[in-house]
Amino acid sequence: MHASVGDHLVVMGQHVGDHMREAEIIEVSHPDGSPPYLVRWSDSDHESLVFPGPDAHIEPASH
Repeated sequence: MHASVGDHLVVMGQHVGDHMREAEIIEVSHPDGSPPYLVRWSDSDHESLVFPGPDAHIEPASH
């Protein structure tokens, strides 16, 4: 997984009833764009450091 600042991290729910979550990537720790990512969650504006799992994917920012 590789991302850039401004891309969106989308995490799908793993269980019935789980909701999808989306976050804007605000910092990428490694030059090659690999995790972890500092993100701002769209549903709460909370910032957290994320190591995405297999239920996550990156949506490139629209420029």
